[in-house]
Amino acid sequence: MQEMNDSNTASNVARAIVAALDWSSSPEARKAAVSYLEFIKSGDIGVLANISFLLVRRDWSSEIRLHAFKMLQHLVRLRWEELSSAERRNFANVAVGLISEIANPCELWALKSQTAALVAEIVRREGISLWQELLPSMVSLSNNGPIQAELVSMMLRWLPEDITVHNEDLEGDRRRVLLRGLTQSLPEILPLLYTLLERHFGAVLSEVGNQHLDIAKQHAATVTATLNAINAYAEWVPLHDLAKFGLIHGCGCLLSSPDFRLHACEFFKLISPRKRPIDDTASEFDSAMNNIFQILMNISQDFLFGSTSSSGGLDESEFEYAEYICESMVSLGSSNLQCIVGDSTILPLYLQQMLGYFQHHKLALHFQSLLFWLALMRDLLSKPKVFAQSTGENYAANNPGSGSVHVDKEKKGILVFTNDDICGAILDVSFQRMLKREKVSPGTTLSLGALELWSDEFDGKGDFSQYRSKLLELIRLVASYKPLISAARVSERIDTIIKGLLHASTPVKDLVVMESMQLALEAIVSVIFDGSTEFGGGSSEIQLALCRIFEGLLQLLLSLKWTEPAHVIVLGHYLDSLGPFLKHFPDAVGGVINKLFELLTSLPSALKDPSTNGARHARLQICSSFIRIAKATDKALLPHMKGIADTMAYLQREGRLLRGEHNLLGEAFLVMASAAGIQQQQDVLAWLLEPLSKQWTPVEWQNTYLSEPMGLVRLCSETSVMWSIFHTVTFFEKALKRSGARKSILNSQGCSVTSSASQHPMASHLSWMLPPLLRLLRVIHSLWSPPVIQALPGELKAAMSMSDVERASFIGEGNHPKSSKSASVFTDGSQVDVNKDGHAETNENDIRNWLKGTRDSGYNVLGLSATIGDSFFKSIESHSVALSLMENIQSMEFRHMRQLIHSVLIPLVKFCPSDLWEDWLEKLLHPLFLHCQQALSFSWSCLLHESRAKVPDNHGILAGSDLKVEVMEEKLLRDLTREICHLLSVVALPSLNIGLPSFEQVGHISRVEGSSLKDLDAFASKSLVGFLLKHKGFPALQICIEAFRWTDGEAVTKVSSFCGAVILLAVSTNNMELQEFVAKDLFYAIIQGLTLESNAIISAELVGLCREIFVYLAERDPTPKQVLLSLPCITTQDLLAFEEALTKTSSPKEQKLHMKSLLLLAAGNKLKALVAQKSTNVITNVSTKTRTVAGPEVSAEEDDVVGLAAIT
Repeated sequence: MQEMNDSNTASNVARAIVAALDWSSSPEARKAAVSYLEFIKSGDIGVLANISFLLVRRDWSSEIRLHAFKMLQHLVRLRWEELSSAERRNFANVAVGLISEIANPCELWALKSQTAALVAEIVRREGISLWQELLPSMVSLSNNGPIQAELVSMMLRWLPEDITVHNEDLEGDRRRVLLRGLTQSLPEILPLLYTLLERHFGAVLSEVGNQHLDIAKQHAATVTATLNAINAYAEWVPLHDLAKFGLIHGCGCLLSSPDFRLHACEFFKLISPRKRPIDDTASEFDSAMNNIFQILMNISQDFLFGSTSSSGGLDESEFEYAEYICESMVSLGSSNLQCIVGDSTILPLYLQQMLGYFQHHKLALHFQSLLFWLALMRDLLSKPKVFAQSTGENYAANNPGSGSVHVDKEKKGILVFTNDDICGAILDVSFQRMLKREKVSPGTTLSLGALELWSDEFDGKGDFSQYRSKLLELIRLVASYKPLISAARVSERIDTIIKGLLHASTPVKDLVVMESMQLALEAIVSVIFDGSTEFGGGSSEIQLALCRIFEGLLQLLLSLKWTEPAHVIVLGHYLDSLGPFLKHFPDAVGGVINKLFELLTSLPSALKDPSTNGARHARLQICSSFIRIAKATDKALLPHMKGIADTMAYLQREGRLLRGEHNLLGEAFLVMASAAGIQQQQDVLAWLLEPLSKQWTPVEWQNTYLSEPMGLVRLCSETSVMWSIFHTVTFFEKALKRSGARKSILNSQGCSVTSSASQHPMASHLSWMLPPLLRLLRVIHSLWSPPVIQALPGELKAAMSMSDVERASFIGEGNHPKSSKSASVFTDGSQVDVNKDGHAETNENDIRNWLKGTRDSGYNVLGLSATIGDSFFKSIESHSVALSLMENIQSMEFRHMRQLIHSVLIPLVKFCPSDLWEDWLEKLLHPLFLHCQQALSFSWSCLLHESRAKVPDNHGILAGSDLKVEVMEEKLLRDLTREICHLLSVVALPSLNIGLPSFEQVGHISRVEGSSLKDLDAFASKSLVGFLLKHKGFPALQICIEAFRWTDGEAVTKVSSFCGAVILLAVSTNNMELQEFVAKDLFYAIIQGLTLESNAIISAELVGLCREIFVYLAERDPTPKQVLLSLPCITTQDLLAFEEALTKTSSPKEQKLHMKSLLLLAAGNKLKALVAQKSTNVITNVSTKTRTVAGPEVSAEEDDVVGLAAIT
């Protein structure tokens, strides 16, 4: 009767499996089938075992049998402990018996694999004692034939899986027991694997020779299974054991077999990066590694020889194989080169082979080798900096006089063989491969032979993204080690390219090769002339040789009579690259300056002809070269300042120097002056700004164009005036950036700057610069107010929408439209024509660029001016600033508001003197926080409830692109949210709140009488948070409360420091309103914030805030306890136990842990931020594969500059 019931149940389960896997079944049928299968898996364990064993028989289809094996594995993994000891032993015997049953040529590989996996799972669960009992029978079974041997190998392959692949279901103790037991069994397992490998590989060869192909296939499957098993042990078994039992030798032999070599390669890829032990087995490890080097080098030698000598070429399978070998060679050299350092035969041969891979025409092989050479050179030159006598002699260690050079014995041994020839070959290949695909026009033929410069397949892996940066790093490292060789090779290469260009039939097409070499030249020059007076290793002989090489190259460049715009740009970049050389050899500076002016004047300056766009762009590039050379040469340009100024004046009188070009040259002057001291800066600024002040300060043009919005409409029709204003504002920005307002100051953690006018060269100019600028910004802001925008002309109204590039950046679309020539690029990618002088008709795009460029630079001018400190705040009325910035705040788009906060308000808050807070900050911060709170609250509500943020920004996307609009609007909303929260974090900076005590200082306050607490007013003069709360601070507090409900962890991270300061004030003052807000509203909001998984990254800080509220306020106010008791799963007893735990420790860390545990309990695990953080804990694997992945390099500095970026 029981068998009949089991049979009926098995039939039902089989039908359910078929229904669940059949996608032609109805969703309801599939759902019912899955539900039934889950019921069986969680039901009676005896029924589950019996029907599963019934369903794995051959009577059923393969799909049903596979699912039945999965059910058996589920039982073993999750319900094994429910079986009695006798039942577990019977279960194991039946499972082991399946191995013999399934050893059939007709069985699918998947079924055999699942059978082996089941037995391995049972061994892992039951313990190593079962394995020791099974091992003799497994050995015996493997002798019965190739299929049986294959199953045994499969089982051996699955057995150690929980050692190499982390399994959440396997506890650490059981994992260690498994590792210990398998380690003890290695003397039996490893010889068995070698025997199976040797026996069945020999059988394959024999049966193929006898034309018994079917039998040969069975033996081949066993060889493959055995190799897979060996690879499962390769990561963690001691290397000397792998060598002792012949597995290294066996896998090495299989490298010559086309059918098995890739699996054998995997073995060597796993063992190559193994780390050298520090115990008694180190010498055995070295011996084994030395053997591995020789095995792989023999294979490499055959491949490299065949690759270069084969007339018919090699097929792709050979290159795939070579890539595996090369990857293992790289791992060997990067991790274990010390094993062959003492062998003067193997080491140089290995380096030559890695050079052969580096020189190979296949990109994948070259790239793998690049990783090795980078790792090697980084290590060799890490400490100290090493220079060699690069004239063919041995490394500088042979020169006892160079006492500064010290390398350990291993590095010295490697350096001896990393000779001039190798370094020269690395440079030659690197130079060739610097060519960029996007620079080469389709169909262009380059004389690079069979070199594979690009590979779409390789590019898709993600490794290629930083390829050229790695190549440049290698060039720099080689230049550091062999300066003379590097200088000679780069000079020779450039000389060859230039000669080729001079005789080329299509020089513009071939120009890309020379363009690609500029970065290499720049890298080498910057390393050799790195600012140290001891360049070239301090050797006068090398210094003289380097000087001759670069003087010769410079003379060659100066002799070129190029006038085509593309050639002029490249030549200008080459002259830039030699800037560090010019710093050490100032005698050559004059010739470079003359050449730059020669190039500038050789290009037409006409604006009306569209065909001159290329020339205009080239002129701008030449002018920006003055800036780059001024930066690189330090004081070397100072003697030439008068000559440059005279030439500028001459060109201006002749009408051959445009306004944008003049600005760039003026910026170069400021860079030169910064090297000469404050007085020189002031003189240069006076010279540059005096003509601008005469144009900027008259009230006539201001009244005409800036008095009311329609005046700006008139301005947009007066293109010459419009672009003159733009260039004036952008030059103010450049002057401030180059005259002491450093980025490091702007990004500092805030401290009031009290520089006097005599200390900052721009201070005396602010009083005339800023008033017209504020009027200009005020009228620009007014364009977005509803009454004004309705009356604007269509062209101006259209220009107020986003550009295509802005839209693409917000949507996250790559491939932004390419920058047009003669354009200055904003940080968001959009452009404005910095050479626009107003002689062309204004169009919608021009107006859009003008509005954006003027706003960006205007904001930056105000922010940079604020960093000067007192001189700014006392030279201009706060009312005019507030009127300009806040009058139309309610009409501002989110993108503009974010920019205003980032570029203007944050610097204003950071650097405003505390005695001026009331005059300045109240007028600016209250309207800003009030509007932002209302606008953000509305938009976030729409996003969370309607799945779409509604923002005021005019994105200009036509209907039909709803998804793009949703993505863009959410991005705009999050950007503004994070910026306003960043502003609150700035308000809470310690340097702006020196009057606030620490929690340690106020630790006793909760236990003293309230009469001893201070008024909030007492903190308002020395704490900006206190000042803000005293002066209408509710909107800021409301933003804090709501930020915890918004799904933006980054915003919460930024606002948490402000919340901490607010809590501290509530603890330190007698302000009952503030205390109530913190104890109730803020406390509850923080707990609500922990329900969002997006806040997991900041969860520890949020728990800390909860702890501070409870510890310091619970005795004074019952509200924190009431908030906790309102949570769904807490009892009064839980709260009492929590309070008792707090009294037993004064450690904030332990108190935070108690608070976290209570919150998890009280909320019933609904605090996803804490649960998510808990689930990220991962048990480290015993051994993991090490792979080199080139990820994109990301800048750590977020939103460095919002505004106009000059061409540099």
